[in-house]
Amino acid sequence: MKILIIKPRMKLSNTFNRLRWRHWLLLSLLVLVLVIKWSPYLGYIYTLYIYSTIGRILSPFSGIFPFAIGDIFIALSIAWVILYPLYEIVLRKRLARRYAFLAAKGNSYPKTKTVWGRVAEYLLWIYVWFYMTWGLNYSQPNIYQRTGMKPAEVDKDKLREFAYRYADSLNLLSEEQRVKSEEQESEEWKRRVSDAILNVYEKIGQREGIKATFYPHPPDKKMVFTPVSSMVGVTGSMAPFFCEFTLNGDIRPHDYPAIYAHEYAHFLGIAHEGEANFYSYIVCTSSTNQAVRFSGYYHIFFHVLHNVFDILGEKEGEKFVNHIRPEIIRLAKDDRHYWLSKRSKVLDAAQDFVFDLYLKGNNVSEGRKSYSGVVALILAWGRSQHCPLSQCCRYFFCSTFAFFQHLTYCHLLALFLPQVCLHSAYPSAQSASSSVALSHRHAVSGSE
Repeated sequence: MKILIIKPRMKLSNTFNRLRWRHWLLLSLLVLVLVIKWSPYLGYIYTLYIYSTIGRILSPFSGIFPFAIGDIFIALSIAWVILYPLYEIVLRKRLARRYAFLAAKGNSYPKTKTVWGRVAEYLLWIYVWFYMTWGLNYSQPNIYQRTGMKPAEVDKDKLREFAYRYADSLNLLSEEQRVKSEEQESEEWKRRVSDAILNVYEKIGQREGIKATFYPHPPDKKMVFTPVSSMVGVTGSMAPFFCEFTLNGDIRPHDYPAIYAHEYAHFLGIAHEGEANFYSYIVCTSSTNQAVRFSGYYHIFFHVLHNVFDILGEKEGEKFVNHIRPEIIRLAKDDRHYWLSKRSKVLDAAQDFVFDLYLKGNNVSEGRKSYSGVVALILAWGRSQHCPLSQCCRYFFCSTFAFFQHLTYCHLLALFLPQVCLHSAYPSAQSASSSVALSHRHAVSGSE
């Protein structure tokens, strides 16, 4: 009887004795990530202080390389996770008979459970690295809470008014837009576009609930695996492991400014896709550069179009389409065919499924539908611009945020700030977004 009691204790003791310092560090970081992940209070502090500090270290490092080192790292990690167990469990002994240098010392090869334990440990380090270097931005308060902006109830009249005002702006810019495509594809043009976007981001700053840039001129990197990205419909990505963002090499010139602004919002710590689309919209449409402004309006065209058809009905939708200049409709159709010609249905569906699970696992309940939440955000933002009371509230919230941001000697006080912000009606914000949140992919593949 004593043996039965003591033996498990001995096994447990031996397990703890085998743990090395890196295992204890990993365990500590995992606990820290899980605590911050489910706390908006700590998430705000992470975005405000920790992420910006990490970004100041990693971004200059990754900027040394002309290619996306994050893409290479992910590809090598996937290859190692697949090939290492295959090598150790299946191939190593066989290869050692022919190549002596591959043989283990003392002919002591790692056990199967040891091999899988190493793989599991590596994946856990990847998990911690992802969240510590960027992923915990998902835990910060949403845009309504950060700015004091109140969610707008999306009804037919408000959507109709916005849609036609939006269409008029898009039509006017389409008429004024006369930049040659050859010029738009030049590196000099891309530099001017990025400078114009960064200037607007610096101006809106705290006013719109986004942190000022910590790395003023991040390099414009093209995705290493652009063809694969096009197959799954990905036009840009934030590579968190080295704090860099990448753009699909196949994106067309008129999409470049808006996608750049979208990914730059992610770079500044905005994790929610609908919020990134929103910042892309207000940044681009506030620019003095005509190409940038057109891109900002055009980028949400499919979102607006699908919301009009879904909420206002088929008849109103056809009327809205007829209100859009013919060259814009032709451009939209051409874009649809352009991207569909590059996509793989199998890979596209798999990516949609995985990415939807990824977003929902990071407190984005709408999943991929969160992209189209941009319409609800624009309506709420537009109302706040015309309401003196809302502007006063926004000024109070944003000024308070800015004040606490500069209290570098007293970070603990920031713990109390989100408690004020969280009193805004988050459930209402979600319902407002959900009522107009429709899949971008569905919109693209919808009726022409």
